[in-house]
Amino acid sequence: MNSDGYSVGAVAKIAKVTVRTLHHYDEIGLLSPAGRTRAGYRRYVDTDLDRLQQILFYRELGFPLEEIAAILDDDSVSPSEHLRRQHRLLTDRIKHLQDLAAAVEHAMEARRMGVQLTPEEKFEIFGEDYKEEWEQEAEERWGDTAAWAESQRRTGAYDKADWQRIQAEMTDLNARLAEAVAAGEPADGTLAMDLAEEHRQHICRNFYDCTFTIHRGLAGLYVSDPRWTAAYEKTAPGLAQWLHDAMLANAARHEA
Repeated sequence: MNSDGYSVGAVAKIAKVTVRTLHHYDEIGLLSPAGRTRAGYRRYVDTDLDRLQQILFYRELGFPLEEIAAILDDDSVSPSEHLRRQHRLLTDRIKHLQDLAAAVEHAMEARRMGVQLTPEEKFEIFGEDYKEEWEQEAEERWGDTAAWAESQRRTGAYDKADWQRIQAEMTDLNARLAEAVAAGEPADGTLAMDLAEEHRQHICRNFYDCTFTIHRGLAGLYVSDPRWTAAYEKTAPGLAQWLHDAMLANAARHEA
């Protein structure tokens, strides 16, 4: 910074905001520059930029400007406490996004399997973040396959109790997968391959003939689609890649 401070244009460029935004922040008293030139132009100093950084952080998390002003003007809160608060907010945001990713997984699975439930039952079984429009994505991707047709035919007769049983089975399997990962079981070991085979048989038993070729395709989806990856990572860190590798190893074992 030079001795005159930063101009409003320079600050806008540094912070990647508009000059109009900075003018507005000044007008409402949220961020008033430390000085002015003789001609009346705003001049910002380093502490002003520090405050702007805090403002933009809280704005990113959806805080209204009035609440941001109250937070930053609270003299009882130290800079360290601000950082701890921001860490908590970021942690909560990450958890929320992970929950949404898990809901996407349930919705995609449901659509691929041909769920025949009322909207209320779908929300009850698959979670409050369930969105029916996610079903369309699965149909667009697999709707012209024999597996999709078979799944639609078989699941058309399923009632709420059937879906609750299926969901319970998958929850139990996911718990055992997480335990195996936590225990350090190798993805190409017998236990891992047996669990991968159980995963395949779960699909075969309830939905369609999941060949090893199809199962390998699902394995690829678990690591290529961020939503699926996030859902498995929420169950256990590293599970998405581990399950992918176990599914491939299991297919190779049976096709050898």
